[in-house]
Amino acid sequence: HAAFGVSRPWALAVASLALVNGRWKRRRAEPRCRTVGTAATAGEEGAARRVLVPVAQDSEEIETACITDVLVRAGADVTVASVEETLQVKMSRGLKVVADVLIAECKGQQWDAIVCPGGMPGAERLRDSTDLTALLKEQHSSGRITAAVCASPAVVFSAHGLLGDKATSYPAPKFKEIVGSSWMDAKAVVDGNVITSQGPGTSLQFALKIVEEMYGLGKAEELAAQL
Repeated sequence: HAAFGVSRPWALAVASLALVNGRWKRRRAEPRCRTVGTAATAGEEGAARRVLVPVAQDSEEIETACITDVLVRAGADVTVASVEETLQVKMSRGLKVVADVLIAECKGQQWDAIVCPGGMPGAERLRDSTDLTALLKEQHSSGRITAAVCASPAVVFSAHGLLGDKATSYPAPKFKEIVGSSWMDAKAVVDGNVITSQGPGTSLQFALKIVEEMYGLGKAEELAAQL
């Protein structure tokens, strides 16, 4: 999996741990619309779920780490793909991450979930990747999971027509305006095959929600109790 550079203080992630631990069952009441069928149908029986996490220069490192860490713990086969010309990208707060592959190598493959971290202008670089755009649109039309956090629901998903009736994003006015009337003030929102979340401070809840949709509530609660 992707290699992370020298560690930095991750206060928001620690704060999220406190929010998650012992409180996962309360999240069952959070806003959602329809049920994603992935937990029962994704992939061959017994095969690891395949998750693609695209990254760019200035993607958000807490979000990227939470997504990859939690999904690997759940048993997913996570691939981190750079949308840049090089595998190594410098994240929004200076952390250097070496991706597994370039995004072009992911074309023509089937993914159980594609999960976009946020960060600016990283989200704009994800939005502008033609290879990623093609992957996201095919993923969405096939009914498989697409997920985005922070700026990416507004900057990436809205730009490519991937949002439905309900969504959230980083709660800055400019992003709320882009998402429009479908914007909700919630840590994570499930709308069909689309999962969205608000930012670094909700990244663990976001990742656990993806686990819930892919593997079921029991697996998400099991992981939450360990964090």
